[in-house]
Parts: sequence; structure tokens; C-alpha cells
Amino acid sequence: MGSIVVLSEANASLNWCVNALLPRYPPSPPIISHLSSTPRLFRSLLSTKRFSTMDGSKASALNEMPLGIDETTEEEYASQSRLLQEFHSISSIDKAWIKPGSGNGSQAMFSFSQPNLLANKMRKFILSSHILKESSNSVNFQWGPFPVEMTGVSVIVPSPSGAKLLVVRNPENDSPCQFEIWGPAQVEKEFHIPQSVHGSVYADGWFQGISWNSDETLIAYVAEEPSPSKPTFTWQGYKKGGSTDKDVGNWKGQGDWMEDWGETYAGKRQPALFVINVNSGETRAVKGIEKHLSVGQVVWAPPISGSHQYLVFVGWSADTRKLGIKYCYNRPCALYAVKAPLHESEADGPEIKDSSTEGCPVVNLTQSISSAFFPRFSPDGKLLLFLSAKSSVDSGAHSATDSLHKIDWPVDGVPCSSAEVVDVIPVVMCADDGCFPGLYCSSFLTNPWLSDGCTMIISSFWGSCQVILSVNVLSGQVSRISPTDSNFSWDVLSLDGDNIVAVSSSPVDVPHIKYGLLDDKESKSTAWNWLDVPSPTNECSEQVKSLLSSLKFSILKIPVRDVSDCLTKGARKPFEATFVSSKTKRSDPLVVVLHGGPHSVYLASFSKSLAFLSSNGFSLLHVNYRGSLGFGEEALQSLPGKVGSQDVNDVLVAIDHVIDLGLARPSKIAVLGGSHGGFLTTHLIGQAPEKFAAACARNPVCNLALMVGTSDIPDWCYLEAFGSEGKSIYSEAPSAEDLALFHSKSPISHISKVKTPTLFLLGAKDLRVPISTGLQYARALKEKGVAVKVIVFPNDIHPIDRPQSDFESFLNIGVWFKKYLF
Repeated sequence: MGSIVVLSEANASLNWCVNALLPRYPPSPPIISHLSSTPRLFRSLLSTKRFSTMDGSKASALNEMPLGIDETTEEEYASQSRLLQEFHSISSIDKAWIKPGSGNGSQAMFSFSQPNLLANKMRKFILSSHILKESSNSVNFQWGPFPVEMTGVSVIVPSPSGAKLLVVRNPENDSPCQFEIWGPAQVEKEFHIPQSVHGSVYADGWFQGISWNSDETLIAYVAEEPSPSKPTFTWQGYKKGGSTDKDVGNWKGQGDWMEDWGETYAGKRQPALFVINVNSGETRAVKGIEKHLSVGQVVWAPPISGSHQYLVFVGWSADTRKLGIKYCYNRPCALYAVKAPLHESEADGPEIKDSSTEGCPVVNLTQSISSAFFPRFSPDGKLLLFLSAKSSVDSGAHSATDSLHKIDWPVDGVPCSSAEVVDVIPVVMCADDGCFPGLYCSSFLTNPWLSDGCTMIISSFWGSCQVILSVNVLSGQVSRISPTDSNFSWDVLSLDGDNIVAVSSSPVDVPHIKYGLLDDKESKSTAWNWLDVPSPTNECSEQVKSLLSSLKFSILKIPVRDVSDCLTKGARKPFEATFVSSKTKRSDPLVVVLHGGPHSVYLASFSKSLAFLSSNGFSLLHVNYRGSLGFGEEALQSLPGKVGSQDVNDVLVAIDHVIDLGLARPSKIAVLGGSHGGFLTTHLIGQAPEKFAAACARNPVCNLALMVGTSDIPDWCYLEAFGSEGKSIYSEAPSAEDLALFHSKSPISHISKVKTPTLFLLGAKDLRVPISTGLQYARALKEKGVAVKVIVFPNDIHPIDRPQSDFESFLNIGVWFKKYLF
């Protein structure tokens, strides 16, 4: 009997999120593989009807269940997906730009993002506001009626005066890169830069560097260098001289393989430096930069009358192999200066010309320090400030405590390689309780300066919170200016003169915009007054408001167990964990949430996905085990060489702590982690098999011996497994002894004891922790009869953060934990 499948798209309603991402799992085998494919996924969820083709037969409809869903679980998926969508649709506040106005007013632009599940992209939009300072303790934000979506926009950068706006649209194919110069009411200029000049502009937040010069006629920026020539072949063989023509009579070979910077940068070409004239569109590559240098974060040096202008940029050297750079601050880098390719033309202002390397080589400004990035000139142009991750570079840890430094910029504007690097904020090894724990910055504002010209405003981690700091770059004095009595996390968005626009949130509070004013500028008081700013972005659904209002959180101090005399003072100090729970219920099922890195941190800030879990009947315990950022360098450096033991024990101690407080039931505990958090998750279910009722691991490190030969950061395996000596013995060809140690430090060495039902979420394009290590572990669990579910996202990399993938991931996490904990 034949049958015809009819797909009725009319039945795909706007409530698609209820069942659009339902997984399709076979119901009986102990391991379930699922290759997430959006087109197939949506087709399978359209109304399906089956009709007999036999003559005279009566057509009957049969609603088919998605693969892996039965009638008892379908409602759970539908219910949880509705709740998850309520959280998933909340907008995120990304950036802000403020243009000073006349009198007490100024104009602001805020950049927001929101997942677009159907398009599987982030929707970006701009919302404008007029800021009116009504008194010394009052401010009024007059918001525009609607946001404007920035469709196809890669990056926007206002000019220093705010009179112009650069809009860059990167191509998705071989089309030109589009530059637009906007004025107050229209596009004033539009330029199309062909691929023969450069590829996409870097807009990644790391190599990214877009800088207007002081008179707003030139823009320096970082883009992919042009594609290298590749060999051409015809039916007769190799064609001498190659060809740029697309001809059916020839085809392009691959040529030499070019290394990239690993995770996130796969397939992207070398970042190179360019300058464009905003009046003519003339574009030139900056010459004289050695090929082994990847460039980024460019800024213009202060202009000196009668002197050639210079560009300052960050350069990362890669003479042999380019190791993965995403999240890895241990890659050596330096600040360099180079002459800008221009000279003064009497006719049309600056005319771009190629720089000559003769007599003006690229100057390394920071030879005495192993790391220098985020360059910022002081307002008077006398100082060049920069951040350094020298503690990461020197130790080998992928991230560690930062330091802030300065050099004097020459009066004549001609850079010198012998400039003295002066500490502003040194690395803090171990701080006293309640004192500044050290600098942990992930970004700087383009203009972080107050009007005194010597005070920078920056955001930094402080234990389990992010805080706002003021730094006097002359004295080195550091002050915490966000509220000290708040466990919320704060992030500076922009400066409005000497006032601060920031965003504040907690695990149970959506992000809110705040406006900071000095209490008394005349008396030079350091106390700041923070005002709540009513904003359209503060709004969320009534259901979300109700659920979040029923939750509370606290930051717990967890004493270290079995303190050894060989530990440093910092490693003996208590670590922290953030506990999120119901205000009324006690001892809800507990989900232990573990961050990756391991040198990262779970901040007490809002996460839509984790708020979904805590609103779904779970208490959450975010453990910042020793080795996390925000607690001083000694505590951080205590972990390398002890992964799989010290960090595992810290997590178990934290769990026992909340059990002893009566906050959790021993029989109702699950564990969730990604990357190194997945390493801990799979270690815990092996080392403490009776402790956990369920587990979920996202792109977990399960076998270091396998990962070391396939990851973009094999040096990470050596450092974390061997400790400080790992940096010096790192090799692309591990010895048998090395591999044996890697195996002994890995979760797979404990797999014989595992019996916890485990969900695996894997990105097929992950270069950091390749899918093979997670699949190997999952298959080994299947072999021994443990309940396992595997979902593979074919187009996701390490974070698994594409909107549909993130949605499907946390939907399945919620259902998986409900199944085993309720």
C-alpha cells in the first residue's frame, strides 16, 4: 500500500515556539542521537496527514509525533517551550553612545539585541533617547517611540563629535564591503570596497578596531586581507599566470593552506590595517607591517601640527602556529605605531598615499612587557594607557588577573621603542577581605575619561559580581563606584560628560539602565548617586515578572576543605557560589551550574536561559571554584596542574555546604556545565556517582589525550594538566608519558563508575573541544548501559549560542532535569 505525505503549512501558527524545537528521539534505546537540522526540524513539525492511495479507501488522518516524543512527554515539551520563549524574547542591552548637547541635555543611542528564532539570527536594533538633567539629583530620559532595526549592519561607530555615523555592512559572499557615512537626516556617502582591496571588516570585539581621526575625515579600521592568488587549471593542466576570470574552461585550485586563529575565526583571513577617506572613499592598506603580525584595536595617535600622523595598533605575532585566540589572553601581543598613509593636500584635504618603510619602520612601543592591548590616549594626548594580560602570557593560563600600564607619548609625536612602561594597577596576588581583588576587564569604552583628564571609568570583576571602577591614572588610586552594598552586577555603557550610563542586573532581575552622578563635585566627593532610569527595555511579560519576583539569590562564602600548608594564602581563602532559589519553597531540586575556562567566572547577573531553569522549579548553585577570575592571582594559579581534583572537590564542598544549610536535598541534585564546566560535570558523575540524579554536558572536555591532538588550543591541555611546567614542555607531538597523564586527569578515566543519566549537547563545528571527545564519552556510557541522550548541532561552534540551538538546548535541559528530579 502506497501513501502520500501532505504537509499543511497553514497549520504552522504563530505559536510555533510551543513545539517548533521539539527533539526527535527514538523512545527505547539507551542512547539517543539527534542531528539538529532546522529545515528538517520545521518540516517535521508542520501538520502531517497521511492518505491511502488505494481506490475506494477512506482517507484517515494520523497526527504523527515528533521522533522521540510520546503523548506523556509532548505536553511537557510544549509547556516548557512556552515558558522558555517568554524568557528567550527578552532584549539584551549591548552598547550606548552619547552625544553632548546644549545646556543640560544630550542625545543617546542604545543598541539592543533580541533572538530571531525563525531566522536563527540575532535581531539588532537602535533606540534613541534625549537625556535631560533636570537637577543635580534628577534625570529624565525621553525615549523615542519605537526602535529601528539595523538589518544587515555589522557595526556602527559614531564620530568623536557625534556629527557623523559610520555604518559597515559586511558581505555574505564575494560582494563588496559597504561603508555608509550618515549625517543627522540622511546617508551622505556610500562606498563599496571590492574584495580585491579587502574582505569583511572585523567586528568581533577583539581584532575589531575602527577609529575616526580627530578632524573626522579619515577612518582607520581592521579587515580581512584580500584573498591570495590560487593556481588555475584547465583541461590542459596548470595555467601559467593564473586568471581572475570566472570561466567554465578553467577552475581554481586550493593553493597553500593558511592557518587561522581557530575557534570563531575558522576560514577568516589575516586581519590587516586599512584607512579610508570619508569624502572620496579612497582606501589604502597600511604598508610596512610585517606579514607575521595580525593587527587589531587600532586608534589614531594625537595629531601634532606639522608632523606626520601615526596609528597605534595591537599586533599578535605568529611565526609558527596560530593557536586559538578566542577567550585566550595568553597569546603574546604588543602595541605598535606606524605612519598613517596620508599627507596634506591643498585641494581636498587629506589624500591617502602608501606609507614607505624607509626611515619609518613599525615601532614596537611595549617591548618590555609580554602583553599589551586596548590602547587609549589620555584627553591631553600626553599618556598612552593600555591593559596587559602579562600574568596570562607569562604563566600560560588562558586568562588571569590583568594589569593597567601607561607610557608617556613623545611631545613631538614621533613614537619611540624605548619608552618606559609604568604600572598604574599592578597584578593583585591576594587581597584582604573586602578590598580590590585585582583588575579583570573584558573591554574598555572608546572614551573612558572624565573631564579631569586623568580618571578612567571601567568595568571589572570583583568576586562573583561585576562592578564599576574609577581609576586615577596619575596616582593609581582605584575606587569602586557602583554600590558596595549591592550583589548585583554592573557594567558601564557610556559616559555623559562626568556622569555614567550603566546597566545593572542580577540572576533574578532583568537588566535595568542606571544613571550615575557624583554627589558633590565641588567637594571632590567620591560618593556616587545612582538613579533608576525607566526604559522600554525594562519591560518583560507579566508571567516573567511574576516568576522572577518569587525568586531570591545570595552569594555564599564556601570555606576550603582540607587546607594544606603548601597552599598560598590566596588559595586558602574561601571561594564563592551564587545560590538562586524560591522565596517560599525550601529544598527545591538543585541544579549545580559550572562555568567553563576554567579561568572564567559566573557573575551574579541576569541570564535568560538560567532564569528559565530557576523559574521552572529548580534551585541553582553557580560555583566559582578556586581558579575562577575575580579573586586574585594566587587563588587563580592554584588550579593549573590540579584540574579534576581541586576544582572537583571545591564543587563537592559547595554542594555539601548548601545541603548542611538545609537548602538542598541530597537525592535531588543535577549538574550542568559546558567546556571545562562539562569537564567538571563528567568528572563529578564519575568521582561521586551516588551524588547526582541527572547531568548535562555542553561540548565537554572528556578526554585530554584525545583533545590535545585535535583542539585549536593544545597548549591549554598541557598547562591545566601539568601546571606551570606545562608551558615549557608543550609539544605538538605528545609523548606516551604525556598522553598517560592526560588520560589520568580526564573524566574518561572514571567512566566505569558512572550511572547518572546524562544529556550531551555538542556543536559539530567546535574547534575548541572537538565533538569527538564528547561522542567518545557518550558512546562509552552507552556501552555500559547508562541512559544517555545526544543532540548534535551541525552548524554550531563551541558556545552553541545560535538562537535556535540555544533554545533547543535549554528546552531539553529543562525536560531532562524534570524527568529525573521530579
